[in-house]
Amino acid sequence: MKTFNFKAKDKNGKLVRGKVEANDEKYAAQLIREKGLILISLSVEAKSNLLSLIEGLGKKVKAEEVSNFTRQISTMVGAGLPITEALNILKVQSRGRMQEIVSQILADVEEGQSFSSAISKYPDVFSQTYVALIKAGEAGGVLDNVLSRLSDTLEKQIEFKGKVKGALIYPVIVVIGMIVVAFVMMVFVIPKMLSLYSEFGAELPTPTKILMNVSGFFAKFWWLFLAAFAVFLNFFIGYRKTKSGKRKVDELILKIPIFGDLQRQVILTELTRTLSLLTGTGVSILDSLSISSQVVGNAVISEALDESAKDVEKGFPIAFSFSKHPEAFPYILSQMIAVGEETGKMSEVLAKVSHVFEVESDQKVKALTAAIEPLVMIVLGIGVGFLVIAVILPIYNLTSQF
Repeated sequence: MKTFNFKAKDKNGKLVRGKVEANDEKYAAQLIREKGLILISLSVEAKSNLLSLIEGLGKKVKAEEVSNFTRQISTMVGAGLPITEALNILKVQSRGRMQEIVSQILADVEEGQSFSSAISKYPDVFSQTYVALIKAGEAGGVLDNVLSRLSDTLEKQIEFKGKVKGALIYPVIVVIGMIVVAFVMMVFVIPKMLSLYSEFGAELPTPTKILMNVSGFFAKFWWLFLAAFAVFLNFFIGYRKTKSGKRKVDELILKIPIFGDLQRQVILTELTRTLSLLTGTGVSILDSLSISSQVVGNAVISEALDESAKDVEKGFPIAFSFSKHPEAFPYILSQMIAVGEETGKMSEVLAKVSHVFEVESDQKVKALTAAIEPLVMIVLGIGVGFLVIAVILPIYNLTSQF
């Protein structure tokens, strides 16, 4: 929702100033006229970037909310309730921004717009896949079936993403903790401990000298590291926003050992599940490939989908088109799609492939966790061992002199 400032005149010709919340100027003007006012001017209320960011974070609709909305409306439409009554009930049950969105969708539907047209105004909440499926359900008169399958898919996606995040959270926390502890030790703790040795004027061993030099450099120029990191991060974000930059970064991500394979499996799991849902609800394969290429999160796979769609449009089989892009699609995917094309059961085959990729993703998550844990322990052991030697050895040398 946007906030609009307006100037208007009432029935007596008196000037009225005020604010109104709406999704666009057209709807804002309509709300003002419904109050019996004659609109003079209308403008969006300007807000600071920080305030807009805070409000945006606070009003962001979670995937769980969309999933719950889909499941609830699926149940009500399947039970025979008109879409307007279902939306009216959900408007009362929803909270926050989701309530505002449902209210506006209800208003649009009551005005005569289709459900798919109403939800398409919120691309940050309802994806292109979601809108395309609803549109296909409306066209085929099977909206209740589409909503049911869509809610099942959304719930599976949330569950799968939760598994991946849950498995990766431990190694991520450990690595971040190591970096923070190392930074604090090198900048604040080690310099104070080593300053005691220099007061004695004793000959320091080589590990201690190395630690003193490194720690001294960090203590003096820690701000330089933070500044360099901020510059690098800003450059990286800007570079990744370019088409070539995103392509290069995504290509490098897929080549990272273990993690790259995991990223590919996660993307392919979501891709095949989406394609299965789209083709199973009557969306053409060309539209399915086009929609999937726009919502997939990796530029390499997105480009491969675009090129595959062009080949399919020329009359080539889908399996053949996918086989031309081994950097994006594994051989098993092309094989299974060939089976789906021959048997005419593309949706069922893609669903089974999605399940296979999901199982493989779980295995790769476990492998990644198993690989990171000993690596972290080795690095931590070497670091702690070096610190102990560098700090304790001078004490041993000093005590041996007496």
